Amino acid sequence: MSTAYLAHPDFQDDLAEELARGRIEVDRWHDRLAITRASALPSVWAANIWHDVEEVEIGSIGSAATTLMARQRNWAMFAPQHRGRAKLIADRLPHVSAKPLTLGQAPPSGALGSWTLLAPDRMLLAGHCSSPFLNGEPKFVEDRVGPPNRAYLKLWEALVRIGRWPGAGDRCVDLGASPGGWTWSIAQLGASVLAIDKAPLDSAVAALPRVRWQRGSAFAVEPADVGDVDWVFSDVIAYPDRIHRVVERWMESGLVDNIVCTIKLQGATDHDEVDRFVSIPGGQVVHLFHNKHELTFSATDLRRPSSKADPGDEGM
Repeated sequence: MSTAYLAHPDFQDDLAEELARGRIEVDRWHDRLAITRASALPSVWAANIWHDVEEVEIGSIGSAATTLMARQRNWAMFAPQHRGRAKLIADRLPHVSAKPLTLGQAPPSGALGSWTLLAPDRMLLAGHCSSPFLNGEPKFVEDRVGPPNRAYLKLWEALVRIGRWPGAGDRCVDLGASPGGWTWSIAQLGASVLAIDKAPLDSAVAALPRVRWQRGSAFAVEPADVGDVDWVFSDVIAYPDRIHRVVERWMESGLVDNIVCTIKLQGATDHDEVDRFVSIPGGQVVHLFHNKHELTFSATDLRRPSSKADPGDEGM
């Protein structure tokens, strides 16, 4: 069956290179949608993967809507071309709610298909897609007062994608935390945070309950000195190989359950470096909608069975 990969805006070249390296031949591009005749493979750079794609001839706007509704209820329109005609079709379909999510809220669970017009009389559709969001673009209820910057949106999206969040009683470490966007988000969820950075946190973040700042380098922290934790986070600016060493150190320590970190890319994308992260057992690498020229690595359920620290431990 055919598969289509929707590139994130401005990252079509990275998706094209990834598909070429995976020996996936692109049959044709429809704007930033790569249409292939191959079975689906995991993709770092795709915002959404369309599975079991069908190309259908349509005689009218009504017949197009009927074709979609005969398959399922919920559909997302991708309309880089023929937008006026596509909008008329979409108006005949049930409205798909795309309400912004709040911190800690799970994404929609219903199946969401995708469709586009290749020509006025030809439609491409897929009832099963990898993302629960319209064209892979999640939206959040933003807090423009609490966090010191918008970097927290990356963490929100990463947690939504892995389907779990830190909570009350969890012990977390935020490496390279300043000014504290990620620390702020973690604290909002009720977890305790040890924020490590050479620079202090934003004063409002530092004043939050369950937050403690420790001066130091994100790369000099030894897991054994911190102890048993539920989460390790990092959005520090560094070359990918340094982040890779941090991830390896924590994973090998057996002292952490979950890791989420940003992989900052320098200049042209080094796909070999990306593959090093992809090959880490138990991990996954994605390009989030809120990522720029960077990727997000996550790994969950890492720790060997052991007793957790007392949630009331004040060592954090």
